[in-house]
Amino acid sequence: MLSADFSRLGEEARAIAAAGADWLHLDVMDGHFVPNITIGPDVIRALRPHVTLPFDVHLMIAPADPYLEAFRDAGADIISIHPEAGPHLNRSLQRIRQLGARAGVVFNPSTSPEVVRYMLDDIDLMLVMSINPGFGGQSFMPSQLKKIEALRAMADAAGRPDMIIEVDGGVNADTARQCIAAGATALVAGTAAFRGGPAAYRANIAALRGEPATPALT
Repeated sequence: MLSADFSRLGEEARAIAAAGADWLHLDVMDGHFVPNITIGPDVIRALRPHVTLPFDVHLMIAPADPYLEAFRDAGADIISIHPEAGPHLNRSLQRIRQLGARAGVVFNPSTSPEVVRYMLDDIDLMLVMSINPGFGGQSFMPSQLKKIEALRAMADAAGRPDMIIEVDGGVNADTARQCIAAGATALVAGTAAFRGGPAAYRANIAALRGEPATPALT
């Protein structure tokens, strides 16, 4: 949703849902952990009545722990945090699950996969940032394909074939195929999904999936 028209977020959420999106990915930035400020729990709460899609909330804030309950109460179904955003990653993930949400870990381009090797049972999703977080519209970093492969192999070796491997940053029709080939099972697309306005959303999503576009429902 970072690439949506913020003057009409409710309409944009309904439009992208109608176009076939599986989740809404909501980027929360605090101007401290990353160099940008976006939204907080109140905006997520205001969006919640507009769609029934799961809310995939990516917290780019530090510290994250004091706000986990607020984002869950606002409607987050998945809450993903950075290992660098608090002193005890495992405890934070357990708290997210206690609140009834799925727990995710986010890997900046410089974050090693090793940070989660011994706590995979407490993780539902691993999000690979294929850009430096903070702003949309950046170019995909091919170096992160190896990280996707490493995380997929780690999860499979630990008996977690259900682990969601998500990729965010510079995802378009071309890089989407590369991510999927590397083991990704969920893709976040901002610019590539919202380009062209609501009339283009269905075709944009189809292109990301490698599918032929179908006419919009009327």
